[in-house]
Amino acid sequence: MKITHILTVGLLCGALAACGKVPAGNVGVKVDLYGSDKGVSMEELGPGRYWVGMNEDLYIFPTFTQNYVWTQDDTEGSPNDESIKFQTIEGMTVGADVGISYSVDPAKVSLIFQKYRKGIDEITGTYLRNMVRDALVSEGSTREIESVYGSGKTALMRAVEDSVRAQVEPIGINIERVYWIGELRLPDTVVTSLNAKIEATQKAQQRANEVQQSIAEAKKKIEEARGEAESIKLRAQATAEANAEIAKSLTPELVKFRAIERWDGVLPRMTGDGAVPFIDVTKDASK
Repeated sequence: MKITHILTVGLLCGALAACGKVPAGNVGVKVDLYGSDKGVSMEELGPGRYWVGMNEDLYIFPTFTQNYVWTQDDTEGSPNDESIKFQTIEGMTVGADVGISYSVDPAKVSLIFQKYRKGIDEITGTYLRNMVRDALVSEGSTREIESVYGSGKTALMRAVEDSVRAQVEPIGINIERVYWIGELRLPDTVVTSLNAKIEATQKAQQRANEVQQSIAEAKKKIEEARGEAESIKLRAQATAEANAEIAKSLTPELVKFRAIERWDGVLPRMTGDGAVPFIDVTKDASK
């Protein structure tokens, strides 16, 4: 009977204990649930199989990049609405879908567990989400709605990311990125007003660009005309100078010589002023 009891107790103890596994790319933390050793084992457990007693629990922390999104859509992240809301300096409520990417320092897994006493999923869904939400609320309350919706959107998220990183980096959570997902959700009246203002600004900029283009084209034509006039002037000046040089070299004898070179053998029908006779008919033929 005693042996039977011992075997029974042994089987029960075996049933209450399990063999835990730490997969590759993860670090395990074995936790004592009861007794004087209750707490976290300071020894990180690398990939492998480990015996986990009935008074122990094994938490797995992945060391590769984790990505999670908090959205309104029930097909992303959680089926529940996990989107984050914050208000601007005017008191406008903004709804946002936000994502986060981070990794865990393998050498600080115990420190992370000592800080939060939770696994990676609970840390992500509770603590990191609260940090992102609080940073959005704090930073958003100092910005105008037009800045949040427009040019200041990137700067706002950068400030949130820096805030979260400063809180968790010392304990071994390395924030890689906090980012917007899709468009921000604003009241319809605000969206209509902002879109109208943006459209008016764009049209005004377009008109200004058109005016500048017209001015540039007019200046181009003026420069082209000035260049053409200068070209004509230079050509005329060159022609005049060339003619002047030619005129200097002309003599009556040279003119007659050139005329004789081009003569076709036919005497001009008329003589007088302007004619260039090659035979002086006014002279006495007997001489």
